[in-house]
Amino acid sequence: MKKIGLKEINRLAGPAIIAGIAEPVISLIDTAFIGRLGTSELAGVGIASSFYLTIIWVLAQTKSAVSAIVSRYYGKKKLDDIRSLIPQAFALNFILGLLVIAITFPISIPIFKLYNATGDVLDYANSYYQVRAWGYPITLATFILFGVFRGLQNTSWAMQISIIGGLVNLIADYILIFGFGPIPAYGVIGAAYGSLIAQILMLMSAIFYLNRKTIYRLFWTKKLHPDLKWLFGMSIDFYVRTISLSLAFYQSTRMASALGEAVIAAHTIAINIWLFSAFFIDGYANAANALSGRLYGERNFEVLKKMARSILLISIFIGSVLGLIYSLFYNLIPTFFTEDPLVITYFLSIFWMVIIMQPINAVAFAYDGIFKGLGEAKLLRNTLLISTFLVFFPFAWISNYLGWGFYAVWGSLFIWMISRGGLLAIGFQKWISPYIPKA
Repeated sequence: MKKIGLKEINRLAGPAIIAGIAEPVISLIDTAFIGRLGTSELAGVGIASSFYLTIIWVLAQTKSAVSAIVSRYYGKKKLDDIRSLIPQAFALNFILGLLVIAITFPISIPIFKLYNATGDVLDYANSYYQVRAWGYPITLATFILFGVFRGLQNTSWAMQISIIGGLVNLIADYILIFGFGPIPAYGVIGAAYGSLIAQILMLMSAIFYLNRKTIYRLFWTKKLHPDLKWLFGMSIDFYVRTISLSLAFYQSTRMASALGEAVIAAHTIAINIWLFSAFFIDGYANAANALSGRLYGERNFEVLKKMARSILLISIFIGSVLGLIYSLFYNLIPTFFTEDPLVITYFLSIFWMVIIMQPINAVAFAYDGIFKGLGEAKLLRNTLLISTFLVFFPFAWISNYLGWGFYAVWGSLFIWMISRGGLLAIGFQKWISPYIPKA
């Protein structure tokens, strides 16, 4: 097979970028609108959104496992062999979402107290979460279908669905938060309902695309697919990996919360911009995910190595461009989210770190996507465990002890991403070398 060119990569990455940023865009819209209500509301929603997205990140890793399997069968030209696997994976994620609701609903207030939320901030966080949490099974089921689409080397369907969801969320949020005509203003709860409505519509659209565009259906078969065990094993490794990742974000949010409402509000804005950038850059990682699984199925390792290098360079370039854009609008960006001068001051004090991190993040995200496509869940798991528990937490505790304040929060995230990218780069060279003949 000839080298995979930029056109092929962009065909997958372009739509994947738009599809990937759907969830962070929803959170950014919520953050921007709620920031107009007040600092306590913004801080409360920031904490609740952080916890919600943490759970989504953990359980949505089944999407990467499904994508790896489907893309490998695509490379083998045996897609018909996994007809029964798709509905079983879909059901698994939907049930997981219901279980999360059952577990977290009764203890949501104690959970948010662990984030140092108190008073009005705690009340707003809990009110928002009690509605937004119903999106767990809906979003997780949608992500499974997005994984199937990606494995089929198609990211445009997920893009189209995400555009619909984003537009609906924008309109519903505005109406339900601030009120419109006979519809009263629901404030924080309105933002949660707006997001939920968008997520329901996205799931319905994904099922429609699955039925109309693919050979797969969501009819359950009694006999479990033999690859369900492989899917489950990969998913467990991805869960462990993402739990360690989520612990780092939890600790950063907890550290920020301990510094006061203005700091957690500033952190909410910064982390949402960080996540938006991450999902934006991750579009090329998603392309790498689909392509690496396919090339592995074809046993085409020379092309795989060249594709990985192309994805890496493009991702670093995009990260650098994002950093440049943020630099040009450095003082303007926080004003879109809040008018509180103290929040803006705190945000601007660490925003330079968010900017510098963009090309560094790109390295980690590019290799993440490649290894997910290859099904190397254990390698990704071990990398995150090392970076989180041997790098992030020690640095966070030491810098916090030294009284670095808000700088401790983002300095810890900074060094964490350097560790992740470096370990993955070394890991890929070790992984690919046995498959490439020496000159």
